[in-house]
Amino acid sequence: MTAPPMAPLRLALLQYPVERPDSIAAFGAKLDRWLAEAKAGGAGLAVLPEYACVELGAALAGTGTADEAAELAAMVEAAPAILDAMRAAARRAGLWLLPGTLPMRGADGAIHNRAPLIDAEGRMALQDKHAMTRFERERWGVSAGAGPAVFATPWGLIGISICYDVEFPKHVRAQVEAGAWLVLVPSCTDTLHGFNRVRATAAARAVENQCFIAITPTVGTAPWSAALDENRGHAAVFGPIDRGFPEDGVLARGALDMPQWVFCDLDPARIVTVRKEGAVFNHRDWPKRSFGRPAVTAPA
Repeated sequence: MTAPPMAPLRLALLQYPVERPDSIAAFGAKLDRWLAEAKAGGAGLAVLPEYACVELGAALAGTGTADEAAELAAMVEAAPAILDAMRAAARRAGLWLLPGTLPMRGADGAIHNRAPLIDAEGRMALQDKHAMTRFERERWGVSAGAGPAVFATPWGLIGISICYDVEFPKHVRAQVEAGAWLVLVPSCTDTLHGFNRVRATAAARAVENQCFIAITPTVGTAPWSAALDENRGHAAVFGPIDRGFPEDGVLARGALDMPQWVFCDLDPARIVTVRKEGAVFNHRDWPKRSFGRPAVTAPA
């Protein structure tokens, strides 16, 4: 595949407020309101967090209290209609949209956590989450999906590593080696421990690959939701900690736990330059082969 030419991108990351829409139509209207703000801010690509649409689970399940199994079953059943609402919102806004993720049943019969990447005409590609958290595996029964892919966009090739996936270097590395200069990380974390794991490892991926990594979380409390009861974090964009970049590598960040858009202008030419002229060459110097099993030694 020939990589599309890279071009500057104005990225919009939504710290998504978990609320209680009573229908898919109401969820679509909420998308319209937020995407209108992203469009007005000049964004070309808008990113929502992992499981943002799962705020619909309780209403679709018709449960009076949080019920993990009922909410998941309702979301999986409604996934095609939810995807239709996401695609329609992208078309109305005239934006590329990563609307977070949703649980979907795959051809193998298992439930996977999938991120749709939708273009401004409503066409769609999917990235699965590959590493499952304990909640997903042990309580929701969500299974690992397909491995990392890269996606052709007007701004060049980009990758998507969903939340926990960014904590594993090889997932992002595969996307960078396939040509991604930007990796999007939609996340959903219920504690600052979880958020800071995503934040710290996203920053590390930006350093070791000399690329841009963008994270954005759900925020707020939702006691009616089994999956989204607590939501902590802030959006951020990380780059290489090197010449031409901020000294801490942070290009943009939002306010902790506050609903808001965070905008960031990204130029892939900066990545090309730092890989050629940086103080270090992390991208080039990534180990090409395993060190093998370390020997056990003791001081003599």
